[in-house]
Amino acid sequence: MGRQWGPAMRAAEQAGCVVSASRAGQPEAGSWSCSGVILNRRPGLVLCHGGIFTPFLRAGSGALSAASAAFLPGDSCGDDLRLHVQWGPTAASPAGRAERGRPGLCTPHCAGLETGPPARPRGRPLQPPRPAELLLLLSCPAFRSHFAHLFGGDEAEQWRFANAAPDDEMSEEEEEDQLRALGWFALLRVRPETEKEAEELGPVLAVAPLGDVPKGAPLLACGSPFGAFCPDIFLNTLSRGVLSNSAGPLLLTDARCLPGTEGGGVFASRPAGALVALVAAPLCWKAREWVGLTLLCAAAPLLSVARAALYRLHPDTAALAALLPPEMGAPWGLPLRYRDPGPPWAAAAVLVECGSVWGSGVAVAPRLVVTCRHVAPRETARVLVRSTTSKSAIIWGRVVFATQETSPYDIAVVSVEEDLDGVPVPVPAEHFHEGIVASNTRDNNTGATYPHLNFSIPITVLQPALQQYSQTGDLGGFRQLDRASEPVRVVWRLQRSPAEALRSKL
Repeated sequence: MGRQWGPAMRAAEQAGCVVSASRAGQPEAGSWSCSGVILNRRPGLVLCHGGIFTPFLRAGSGALSAASAAFLPGDSCGDDLRLHVQWGPTAASPAGRAERGRPGLCTPHCAGLETGPPARPRGRPLQPPRPAELLLLLSCPAFRSHFAHLFGGDEAEQWRFANAAPDDEMSEEEEEDQLRALGWFALLRVRPETEKEAEELGPVLAVAPLGDVPKGAPLLACGSPFGAFCPDIFLNTLSRGVLSNSAGPLLLTDARCLPGTEGGGVFASRPAGALVALVAAPLCWKAREWVGLTLLCAAAPLLSVARAALYRLHPDTAALAALLPPEMGAPWGLPLRYRDPGPPWAAAAVLVECGSVWGSGVAVAPRLVVTCRHVAPRETARVLVRSTTSKSAIIWGRVVFATQETSPYDIAVVSVEEDLDGVPVPVPAEHFHEGIVASNTRDNNTGATYPHLNFSIPITVLQPALQQYSQTGDLGGFRQLDRASEPVRVVWRLQRSPAEALRSKL
């Protein structure tokens, strides 16, 4: 993953773990599992997702819906709750030194074989699952508030944040439980077997303060897909992405996360290895289509709630509050905060609304915005343009050009009535290099969607038309986009040109 990711990868793998919950004496009831983060190894403090605890709540999942609830004590769950935490070998542990880097397959236990004693793992051996106790359930009220504001209301029916796909069988009660627990996490304590083990297992994490990691910054997500299933291969799986956007402590990333990675840690490359957030919802469904974004909850406000709760609950737990990792820049001699002004191109993006349809656009001149035809499909249509530099500012615009539906170029040009104050106009590139844009390609004939593949239009194709229109007001350059060559049309339709003319079999 490159040298810049070395410290972040080490921090992520040292901190990653998987948490399992089950009922005492009821193996037939099954188990629930998720990812977690080891905050401090000496007292064995672990933070994980709260969704796996909903079946054990004495008062039911409704206890998570109280508007003022920021935490619930550990005894909110029944006495039959049994917790186990498992993590990988560390560089300092004897197992890690002996087996590090050896390739291998899953253990018979992992593969579900029940005959005979479990064989020694052929890969890097994992630490055996350790019993743990639930200290408290906690949430970030600001995260829940932003989530309700952004994803509630009349559009809520089109959004789905459950792990299962829309067509999977899930009762309304189960789906409601998952939705209520989406902003909740759990603080656990695992007691090391020996003091020597505690000293060997690594240092306390560093936590990035809320807002210190800028939009567009690289992130590294570390979680265990499918939870406790086959940890030999899935434990601490890494995925890279960026901080796509944020609303207070509610963060978005395009790092690919799968079911079971809820509660996994998300780390920054700068400051190196700092914990930024935890995975809140690894899959989002919008109008029955998978959206390749992951919801995160910032770690700093979660730990603030945990400190306050530990001080209030019991004298025995108050001592643990001081052992939670502090934010970077706080006491204990941790490195000073790293601040980045953010990418200069981010502010050039604008939001375009045309009736009930909305989408992104980019300002290419003080009064000119380029967007997609499927966002603003009709010429002369009135649209609203909102800039990211001043979210309260709304400017009206008019579609001066939109390609025809038969054109392979999905382009619309909007002329706005006022200057987009504070929006920097990007400098168009003179050349471009090929690669693949991670998005979705749709076959309009069959309705099939192809994840992580899309077409992008090089600015070099649009630049002559943009320059001509800016200088003369002539749309002739844009009209040429409706007359694309046949090779371009064939590629855009995901078709192959026939090698020879088809012959009738009659």
